[in-house]
Order: sequence, then C-alpha cells, then structure tokens
Amino acid sequence: MQIYLDYSATTPCHPNVIATMSNIWQEQWGNPSSVHEWGQRAATVLEQARMQVADLIHAPAESIVFTSGGTEANNLALMGVARTYANPQHLIISSIEHSAILEPARLLEQQGWQVTRLPVNSHGHVSPIALENALRSNTVLVSIIYGQSEVGTLQSIQSLGKIAQDREILFHTDAVQVAGRLPIDVQTLPVDLLSLSSHKLYGPQGVGALYIRPGTDLVPLLAGGGQEQGMRSGTPAVPIIAGFGLAAEMAAKEMATERLRLIQMRDRMFAHLRDSPYLLPTGDLHQRLPHHLSFCLHPDVPAAVTGKALVRQMNLAGIAISAGSACHSGKLAPSPVLKAMGYSDQQALSGIRLTLGKQTTPEDIDWTITTLTQLLQRIVPQAVAIA
Repeated sequence: MQIYLDYSATTPCHPNVIATMSNIWQEQWGNPSSVHEWGQRAATVLEQARMQVADLIHAPAESIVFTSGGTEANNLALMGVARTYANPQHLIISSIEHSAILEPARLLEQQGWQVTRLPVNSHGHVSPIALENALRSNTVLVSIIYGQSEVGTLQSIQSLGKIAQDREILFHTDAVQVAGRLPIDVQTLPVDLLSLSSHKLYGPQGVGALYIRPGTDLVPLLAGGGQEQGMRSGTPAVPIIAGFGLAAEMAAKEMATERLRLIQMRDRMFAHLRDSPYLLPTGDLHQRLPHHLSFCLHPDVPAAVTGKALVRQMNLAGIAISAGSACHSGKLAPSPVLKAMGYSDQQALSGIRLTLGKQTTPEDIDWTITTLTQLLQRIVPQAVAIA
C-alpha cells in the first residue's frame, strides 16, 4: 500500500493539466513575443493563463507576473523593492519565514539593510503589537508568510497588512501554501505583493507568480527583452504557464468542497494522534492550513528518535511524510521554525509533517494512524533500552 502525505512539498500534476500542456507543446509552441500567427496563438494562451491565475486571488490580470516558482516570486518581491532605493533601508520579516525569504533578507543585510525578524509565540503567530513596535521611520517593506509550511499556522494577514497599510509601508506575503486551499481576495486583503506557486495546487513544477498591486514600484531582477511587463525578462514557458492557469482555475472551482473534505480528515487524524504519549502537536490547531498536520516528539523520547528516523521508517512502510520543511529536509539540524517557537534542540530535531491532498482517502488516514502508532510503540522503547 502506497500513501503520499507530503502535499505541502509538491502535489501531483492533474491529468487535465498534463493533457493541456501536451497539446500546447504540440500545437501552440510559438514565441508569444512574435507578431505572426504562431506567436499570437501562444500569446493568447499566455494571457488566458494570466487571467485564470488572477481570478484565483481576485486580482486584475495585469497585476500577475509569471516567475519560475515561489522562490523567484519571493526574491522579486524583496529584491525588487530594495532595488528601488539608492541607500539601504529597513525591512521586517518574521522569524519563521521560508528560506526563499530568509536568504534574500540575509543578502540585503549584508548590503547594509537593517532587517528585523519578528518573534512568534508557541503556536507560531506574529503579534500585531510586535509589528507595530518594530516599525521605523525608514521601514519600507514588511514580509510575513501567510501559511507556514512546516507547522501549518495561518497568520492574520488582514490585521498585519493593515498595520503596514496605515503607515503606507509595502506589505508582502508568501501565500504559496494558502493559494488554492483557502480563499484569497487581494481586493480586500491589505497586501501589495503576494507570491504563488503552481506545483502546490496540482500544476507543473517550474512556474509561479507574483501579484503586484497596480502602482507598486519594483526593479526587475533580470535584464533582457522586457517580457512580463518588464518585470521578468525571458521567453515565457507557455505550456507550463498554461498548466498553472488551468490548475488555478480548477482549484478555485473545487476549493470549497475540497477544503471541507481535507479538514475532516485532518481533524480525524489529529484526534487520534494528539493523545499519543510520544507526540505533541505543533502550530495552531485552529488557525491552520486545512490539509496540514505537524508534530514533534515528547521531551522524554530519546534523542536518537528523530523526525528523519520516523520519515525513513514510514517510507519503508509505504507512507510518505516529511521531517519539517521540505526545503530543510537534507539538513540534520534543529528546525529553525520550531526553535523560534520555543522548542528545545532535541524537539526541533524531531518534527514531522503530514499533509493531505486530492488523492488522500479516509482509508489512507486510518492506515497511517495505525502505522505511525505502531511504529512509535516499537522504536521508542527500543531507543529507551539502548539509552
């Protein structure tokens, strides 16, 4: 039995999306910058996808800039704003951002920018008061992740963004984990910049987008032919952008029913696993991504039992889960997210994440509960005996 529970890392490309991309590779493969018929057919496909992605977040089509993924969208947001200033200014992020925000912020810091990393509480929430207190006269951008990929906590972007908006400070959110799973309306959400990724919502890997509120100034990262309204030079990857567009359209149509289905299965799994003597839930159990469960091990569990060890053992049982953020999965180091939330080094090495998706069934949930419970009952006493 094979069960995939790592949908926050990536989702399988929907068959309809694959069929659409295949057709475009064969029939509409022109360069959309060309004025002849082949180019204009491709340009039509490109603009249709732009409207589909825009509709997912209720944005005007011209505010969508296609990128190679969420990482590039995040980099364009931070670096693009920074490049509009001749001298370094002040930037605010949270202490639990994805590395695609943490690393650009670190690079800006090396260039003389002042960077404030807001603390979070034990559930992973940023305090609006902390944001208020961190603002300075030279603060030009705030970037707070919407849905945290490792622990599932949802931030109050409405409240946090309003604080920045009231001070006329640009606000960006990494919504990669949220888009397609929860409703987003940039007409009412106080954000100027918002990052999206195709492969988190059953589209292809290698494409994402940055929403840029009209009137927001950015300097592009790439110099070249001026495609994407001058914001992202390079010939657009029309087939995979079209796949992204179709995936966004399907996500918008299915979101309401799929969200409820995922929440029911998520809560069923939580109800069974949260009482385990070995597991502690992490993140906010209510203000949470609908498909997301996360745990760390109880402090009394020997340090030899790590999140990595659980992932390997579950994989041998045919179940895919992850240890913390997928982007940190190759590093045997305490999770910086769990550390920021107040967990010890030992607990921060023991985090696991189970994320559900379209192909997840109630039977998958029941089998995973049984398998993980039996695994813990077997390996924890063994580790205690060795210790």
